[in-house]
Amino acid sequence: MTSAAEPAQPRPAATPPPTPPSASYRLQLQPGFTLRDAAAGVPYLAALGVSHLHLSPLLEAAPGSTHGYDTVDHGRISEQLGGETALRALAAEAHRHGLRLIADVVPNHMAVPVPEQLNQPLWHVLRDGPDSPYARWFDIDWAAQPGPTDAPERGRVLLPLLGDRLGAVLSSGELTVDGTGAPAGGPGAVLRYHDHTLPLRPGTEDLPLAELLARQWYRLAWWRLARTELNYRRFFTVNELIAVRVEIPEVFEATHDVLLRLHRDGVLDGFRIDHPDGLADPRGYLRRLAEATGGAYTVVEKILTGDERLPADWPCAGTTGYDALRRIDGVLTDHAGAGRLAGRYEHFLGGAAPAGEPCADPHPAVAAARRGRADMTGPRGELAAEVERLVRLAVRIGAAEPAHADHAPWQLRDALQRVLTGYPAYRPYARPGEPVPAVSAEQLRAALDGSADPSDRLVAELALGRLGTGPEKDEFCVRFAQTAAAVAAKGVEDTAFYRWNALLSLNEVGGEPARPGLLPEDFHVWCHYVERHWPATMTVLSTHDTKRSADARARLAVLAEQPDAWAAEAAAWSTAAGPGGDRDGDWLLWQTLVAAWPITPDRLVTALLKAAREAKLRTSWTSPDSGYEQALTDRAHAVYGNPGLLPRIEGYVRTLAPYARSNTLAAALLHLTVPGVPDLYQGSEEPLHTLVDPDNRGVVDLGALAVRLTDSATPRPGDLAREKLHLTAAALHLRRARPLGAYRPLTAGGHSRDHLLAFARGDDVVTAVTRLPYGLERAGGWHDTAVELPAGGGWTDELTGRRFAAGTVPVADLLAASPVALLTRKTGKPGKTRKGDA
Repeated sequence: MTSAAEPAQPRPAATPPPTPPSASYRLQLQPGFTLRDAAAGVPYLAALGVSHLHLSPLLEAAPGSTHGYDTVDHGRISEQLGGETALRALAAEAHRHGLRLIADVVPNHMAVPVPEQLNQPLWHVLRDGPDSPYARWFDIDWAAQPGPTDAPERGRVLLPLLGDRLGAVLSSGELTVDGTGAPAGGPGAVLRYHDHTLPLRPGTEDLPLAELLARQWYRLAWWRLARTELNYRRFFTVNELIAVRVEIPEVFEATHDVLLRLHRDGVLDGFRIDHPDGLADPRGYLRRLAEATGGAYTVVEKILTGDERLPADWPCAGTTGYDALRRIDGVLTDHAGAGRLAGRYEHFLGGAAPAGEPCADPHPAVAAARRGRADMTGPRGELAAEVERLVRLAVRIGAAEPAHADHAPWQLRDALQRVLTGYPAYRPYARPGEPVPAVSAEQLRAALDGSADPSDRLVAELALGRLGTGPEKDEFCVRFAQTAAAVAAKGVEDTAFYRWNALLSLNEVGGEPARPGLLPEDFHVWCHYVERHWPATMTVLSTHDTKRSADARARLAVLAEQPDAWAAEAAAWSTAAGPGGDRDGDWLLWQTLVAAWPITPDRLVTALLKAAREAKLRTSWTSPDSGYEQALTDRAHAVYGNPGLLPRIEGYVRTLAPYARSNTLAAALLHLTVPGVPDLYQGSEEPLHTLVDPDNRGVVDLGALAVRLTDSATPRPGDLAREKLHLTAAALHLRRARPLGAYRPLTAGGHSRDHLLAFARGDDVVTAVTRLPYGLERAGGWHDTAVELPAGGGWTDELTGRRFAAGTVPVADLLAASPVALLTRKTGKPGKTRKGDA
């Protein structure tokens, strides 16, 4: 391994932007898997065939962080991960093997850590208030909270961290003033509350406790007040993550200095931007980053809803790939079967839908999404404080301009709830002083749904910036977009997607459970679009944020092909489990077992409890129902001791295995060969059946994978792990050897043509995969189905070594050994090639 002292090579001045990755591999760094562990895995990852390592956030995070999104110090690489020395050693080792590094960047927020002095900029703001040089760093609405008793007009920060109301905490003696423990340069005393350490405003440390609290630049409060009174913007609804105003140049420079320096030094080559929807000006941020890096490879974690497109004026290579995930999963999911399964689900719950009919229109998933959004934005909703901030802005606008006056706060609040509930995407991209993007205007029209209510209209016009500019109007336009993004993320993905459980594989980040499945022709249209407009965008199947890994979803997709059989199994399993458990909880339990089998009871219960709390119907994170949660836990544990049920579950999963194998290999090969840059999640080169975090963020054993890679090409029937690893390595090496050419669909003819998805990449690569394998079997197989392999020479399947002539090839021959094929041009003379020649 390269010495830790060996530097990465500096980037020469005026170097042209690097070529995009051929493929990247995401590593979740954490105390149990550090930069040194990553360096030890470089030889394996190079042998696997990726070109870039994709690292989770690198800057110093809260102690023990397993994800890195809770940054506390932008001025250094995390010492928990090994520090800058270890990062430079990793870069040097990667470069020695021909690999480069992509870093995950978190521009939207920082941690509110415990103890608080770990975040020094925030510490200074809490101590010095709006006079702190760091006050501009954080997105704080100072006017929303009365200030200290000697400066009430200046405001202060609400800190909702108390376990009870302030009076009870004062009476309990849990708040104490300690004369030691303050950071260097601060006052000699601090305020302590359990593990919390808070600064004291200079000169207040000797005051009586009640008066001392009243003189601080922060207001300590009961944690339950956060949802209605919080006056700093957060990451979604996480009070422990405070938003950063990266749109201010000095804040951008301070928070990106280390990463940009490492880019100039040749240590980092690209960036993944976390949650751009939370930024005040995503386009402006990306332009500043592009200018600072000379156009480094950059992708954004943008969630695109429905047919929404990434804004064309964003200077980046594309998204992090959830749009690809939805299309790849979609083309491998039976649309009609998923509709029938939704009907069976409604019937299982005791609904009125006939057992033989698909779900009625409007789709229940759409209704669930609207309810989830409405719940977030209601007077007691988890995002009520964010809505109140918009109400205050609108009231001030009305007070200053008679044309917009006389909208009562309650009317504005109701209007905002209606518009945010109906908004069909994550956020608009209106910018103060610029023409309104047509797509944003159309989305606001959809949200209004024909409403003529004056307050609704005012809110929509302010959201689009159509009523002129000015401090309050500009802020409303920006804050509405940021709030809309939080409403979508929390109301849909983190609420509705846990409430409507017909087919769990549809409830994925960026998913549309109301529109399951995708026709091959629509898949081809999307691939052409990506190739033309975003050829270097990332594509993904599994990430640290997916609710279920790709292989878990591949197994669940089979259920859409057999809705009657699955509904019968679910009913039988509930009967076998005995009385107790609600029907929706049972359906969730049985599909979770299928998705992740084999799974330990602890993993299962953790996932079920998270789903129930996120759904917020019977229990929640903030108001847990211990009785319900215990019943859910007991029912899950009972499965493992039920001699009649456990073998039936195991047997059913075995019956799904051939079709799940087909879906797994098909999804993997599509991911690796469609337009874009495939980003592999750690460990997903072999079958990975993980659930929502923290289940999907464990430490990966790269050493064991390296051992298995050495003989992955050796055929071993029934060994899906070896099969998937070989497929992955073969496709990755093909991508590294040469750029894949132009995308061209290949059509098949014959009885089962709809079960084949095939396309060429240029003149020398063809991908062919089976779709809807259970339906194919029921149809009697491929019959006379054939595909036309492009002329110009023979073809070799990189996965099996079998060779085929150009021209018409029976699919039964092409896919006789595997449900998928990766064909490349044969180097020998075409005349010596025979169809199906092994």
